[in-house]
Amino acid sequence: MYGFFRFLFFPMVVGILPFFANASALTVDEIRCEYAVDPIGLEQEHPRFSWILRSDSLHQKQRAYQIIVARDMDKLNGEMGDVWDSGRVESGRSIQIPYAGAALRSFQDYVWKVRVWDEKDVPSDWSRTGRWTMGVLHEEEWKARWITFPEDENQAEQNTLSPLPLIRKEFQLAKKVRSANLFICGLGFYELFLNGEKVGDRLLEPGWTDYRDTCLYSTYDVSELLPPGNHAVGVMLGNGMYNVEGGRYVKFTGSFGPPKCIAQLQLEFEDGTTDAIVTDESWRAAPSPIVFTCIFGGEDYDARLEIPDWNRAGFDDSSWRQAQVCDGPGGRLVSQQLPPIRVMREFTPVRVTQPRPDIFVYDLGQNFSGIPKIKARGARGNTVKITPAELLTEEGLANQSASGGPHHYSYTLKGGVIEEWQPRFTYYGFRYLQVEGAVPADAAGENDVALLDIRGLFTRQSAERIGAFCCSSELYNQIFQLLDWSVGSNLQSVLTDCPHREKLGWLEVAHLMAPSIMYTYDVPLFYNKVARDMRDSQLPNGLVPDIAPEFTVFSGGFRDSPEWGSACVILPWLTYQWYGDRRILTDNYERMKRYVDYLVDCSENHLISHGLGDWFDYVRGGSVGESRLTPKRLTASAIFYHDIDILVRTADLLGKDEDAAHYMELRKQVREAFHRALFDPNTNQYATGSQTANAMPLALDLVDRERIEAVFTNLVNEVKDRGYLTAGDVGFRFLLRALAEQGRSDLIYSLTHRTDEPGYGYQIQQGATSLTEAWDGRKVVSHNHCMLGHLQEWFFQELAGIKRDPQAPAFEKIIIDPQLVGDIEWARASYRSMYGTIASHWQRKEREFLLQIEIPVNTEATVILPAADSEKITINEQPINEMEGMQLLRYEQGKAVVRIGSGRYAFRSWIP
Repeated sequence: MYGFFRFLFFPMVVGILPFFANASALTVDEIRCEYAVDPIGLEQEHPRFSWILRSDSLHQKQRAYQIIVARDMDKLNGEMGDVWDSGRVESGRSIQIPYAGAALRSFQDYVWKVRVWDEKDVPSDWSRTGRWTMGVLHEEEWKARWITFPEDENQAEQNTLSPLPLIRKEFQLAKKVRSANLFICGLGFYELFLNGEKVGDRLLEPGWTDYRDTCLYSTYDVSELLPPGNHAVGVMLGNGMYNVEGGRYVKFTGSFGPPKCIAQLQLEFEDGTTDAIVTDESWRAAPSPIVFTCIFGGEDYDARLEIPDWNRAGFDDSSWRQAQVCDGPGGRLVSQQLPPIRVMREFTPVRVTQPRPDIFVYDLGQNFSGIPKIKARGARGNTVKITPAELLTEEGLANQSASGGPHHYSYTLKGGVIEEWQPRFTYYGFRYLQVEGAVPADAAGENDVALLDIRGLFTRQSAERIGAFCCSSELYNQIFQLLDWSVGSNLQSVLTDCPHREKLGWLEVAHLMAPSIMYTYDVPLFYNKVARDMRDSQLPNGLVPDIAPEFTVFSGGFRDSPEWGSACVILPWLTYQWYGDRRILTDNYERMKRYVDYLVDCSENHLISHGLGDWFDYVRGGSVGESRLTPKRLTASAIFYHDIDILVRTADLLGKDEDAAHYMELRKQVREAFHRALFDPNTNQYATGSQTANAMPLALDLVDRERIEAVFTNLVNEVKDRGYLTAGDVGFRFLLRALAEQGRSDLIYSLTHRTDEPGYGYQIQQGATSLTEAWDGRKVVSHNHCMLGHLQEWFFQELAGIKRDPQAPAFEKIIIDPQLVGDIEWARASYRSMYGTIASHWQRKEREFLLQIEIPVNTEATVILPAADSEKITINEQPINEMEGMQLLRYEQGKAVVRIGSGRYAFRSWIP
């Protein structure tokens, strides 16, 4: 974990490093198109380019750039932008630059590169060559048709489950292929094979959507896999969220139809001709060895039903049935651009127990999302049953009482060989694997199934990790890991609440946890997908349900809670702030307006009183669920105000002046109504005076300026007098924000750096390895929820001190402001922004304060550090007033505020 840090912090006592002495030209690094390195399947007609710049000199910025795009490498190497040549553009912009050349064509490959000029007008070398492949831009260019297993006339009458088919097609290539891209959507899930081998390492494809509106297709470059000759393509289909039929545990049942797929292999040959292999009635179908699969209930596989070589050329499929052409579920085919789900890590058992003679339980030591993988040897027809669980009963058996059960897997052996297997089309959250029907190999008798190996495969969306944190407190390091495991486990194709019981995209987590997730993972493509899910789920009256996609319709606050649905307003704004993405605002602006207008219709005297409130707030000895300490009217109305404020800012940014004026007046009315109805001027408290009740108005700028100090004092007193956390799912992030923004991170430390009261440390002490659903970690709730993980944001933003200046999106302007709290002796963090890596590493030794930072090229930073005397501050062992380009902005209340440009710096000061 800690080895993630990209650069090695130089020693705390340093001389001027050699690279500071000599200026050098900028280097273009890490070029990206639509956030990705060499993406395929793009559908944007004006894809955006971004790059990271590096330099060994301080205070470096870009003066100009040039981008060239070509159809082939020869032209690009000759610096001929036959598709687009931007020419020299006088601009310091290095992110989100839209393509502005000739119209792009479906299926085509493009190559590009960029160079820049520094402030001395010195050009850089050209970047490496980037490339991208276009997807299917126009619906009529889909020549393929949806196909499925032929319908059985008796199936509906017998009420049997949908068959899980294998589908195949053979074809011959007589010429050499220049490029071959396969576009496929298999619902609910699919695995793709070419000439007997699985293509790629993706799992649970495609991502979940409301299939009536959107069906995601994936693009595979298979050019290297198709020499002239005979070939076979095969597809295995599963149910996923598309077809939840039951049979075991389910959160709900519902179906968009039986499994089906559409695929198009687009070929371009070296002689310039093209062809396409498409799904149609000429494909053949047969039942697969998967005899049961359910996203909630598990999966069963009968290896005796395997069909050898079914996905290879030359296989005799004459006994197979003709695939049936069918209608799709209605959704538009859209290219899937978010990172796919992959196996990210493997866990082997740390302990094995035998609670009953025929049952073995394997402890993997960590609670995570994923699937088991086994290797076994035994007689044909024996079945191995595997039950995953995150907890155990008192007897030591798998306990699914809080995580949804029964969920299990079974594998029936074909016999005669060593057999390996893992489920394909489902997953679960677990730490333990309970095995029945197999015995550890070293204890297996002649008639036993010998379990040669068992392990857990951690699966999640493969978004790149771009942030890291650690500090001198081992407890905080453990808490960071606790939170990170829950974030990773729920980072699927939607941000789930939990990886087992519900697996639904509850939207309050999506926006409240967004900063924590954004600091740690590269997720702009993911949040664009979440925004699409919310657009698809929005009702005609403007309501955005609490979950998206809305696979099942709940009632009351579980469908309509403003703290949840407001994600459709908050998330696009956060994505713009973090990545400079204006497109997500333009794509979602009308939907944002419709939701705010819906809330206006629901309001009474400009306030809202419905919803779930501060879900799972904590009362000692009490039950958990809807808010008990804070009125729903306060949390719902505070979020309503926040939505309107964001809409005003968005309208202003997009030049929608009439809308901005309209919603500015509405914002004023809601603010006044909130204060009038919920504020007690005699006590200077809001509503009940709970942690959430006073923190939300403070964090969301609802408190009149002259009242801020008094309200904050009440919040501080409540935290001190109570002595433990009470804020729940909605309020906790705002409690952290209110305390941190008023300079009281010391109180956050006192609330969270402990093990004696319900909270993070308490959960760890009770044995949790991922964040639990409730502060006290009671066994009747999920033990893998990320909804209370907001301390992750504080670790980066306050403890390590890496903040985004609110005046500049995408960290173009940075604030470094580490908070010294408790007995923390040092902290360090790094975060790769759109402009490059930002890093902070501070250490205190008695009164000496040492701070090392890295600021990316093309950005600037404001550094705030403790200083007893501003004249004694040194930077890279030189007095601050002797360092060229440094500006001491002010010195007040024992802190110095310094403005710097890009580069690496070592500050030294003395703590007052």
